[in-house]
Amino acid sequence: MALSEEKYMQLYRKLREGIIEGAWPYGSRLPSKRTLAAENGISVVTVQHACSLLCDEGYAESRERSGVFVIYRAGDLYALPSAGNRSAAQPSLQRPAAENGAAGTDAEAQEGVPSEDVPHFPASVLARAMRKVLAEQGENLLVKSPNSGLPALKEALAAYLMRSRGIRVSERQIVIGSGAEYLYGVVVQLLGRERLYALEDPSYDKIRRVYEMNGTQTELLAMGSDGILSAALEQSRAGVLHVTPYNSWPSGVTAPASKRAEYIRWAAARGAYVVEDDYDSEFTLLSKPEDTLFSLDPTRCLYLNTFSRTVAPSLRAGYLLLPEQLVPVYEERSGFVSCTVPVFEQYLLAELIGSGDFERHINRVRRQRRKK
Repeated sequence: MALSEEKYMQLYRKLREGIIEGAWPYGSRLPSKRTLAAENGISVVTVQHACSLLCDEGYAESRERSGVFVIYRAGDLYALPSAGNRSAAQPSLQRPAAENGAAGTDAEAQEGVPSEDVPHFPASVLARAMRKVLAEQGENLLVKSPNSGLPALKEALAAYLMRSRGIRVSERQIVIGSGAEYLYGVVVQLLGRERLYALEDPSYDKIRRVYEMNGTQTELLAMGSDGILSAALEQSRAGVLHVTPYNSWPSGVTAPASKRAEYIRWAAARGAYVVEDDYDSEFTLLSKPEDTLFSLDPTRCLYLNTFSRTVAPSLRAGYLLLPEQLVPVYEERSGFVSCTVPVFEQYLLAELIGSGDFERHINRVRRQRRKK
């Protein structure tokens, strides 16, 4: 099974890179599945799986009896709204109250999905991990955490992100903090209050409020059917772009490959940074989680995620991934601040991730959601 997965992932990456580099431009037809199978010495089923991933992520689309066609646009950045520009189409951005479900925690409200839609982490597994941490760590639980977080947790996170999201980071690039709101403040301390911070419109309003509470000016950029409108990006003078590429709340928009690449090109052209708020992406219904902005360009992106959805809203812990060149800046400006996540919870998360219990829970929930 592992060999088959490796083959289809190799083909997927090969086709994706070819599309991005222009070997197959927008609107072109990919080689037939039989041709790709013969050229790469693999089965047609393996090719089908690779093409399905390309379609899931917005690089291509399958047309009945016609083949697979490229829909990735390399030059959308400064396109003005038009009938041919997907980002110009304005969807209905507010979900009906019945779809959102009853009011819950802030974490549930941000996603706009009823709390029962994602089962909580199994209490029995959590209790077993807690007992193991208490038994094995002993007096280590009484020792103050390093300011950026425990090495054990950062090591477990680095390995998990590599195997699940294709993200390569060193432990120095990982900052542990008590949830998203705390980490937004770390972003401001790192990038500075003098920058203009651009946010999706509509978006979870607490993001704007926390940025402004930290002394920044914010700007709201209108959303289209696949992310922030290209025209709005062009007109913005922001130095930081905060986006939720997966299932943004309340619009429900997931940015496809073209839009994610557009965010990166925008940042590179302006010397700006993108803050990728990757809330809830682990529970995607796709064959694999979408490529993160950070994995596409780790020099211009800061990646942020928490465990409020994947473990429990009561667990106030999250992590921020920094570009390598910003690590010294963080250490100078914020590295002296004590870690805000208790040592016990950090060891607990390290145990859940390292044992595989964390990923087994995620995979179980994804299977359940697909069945629904």
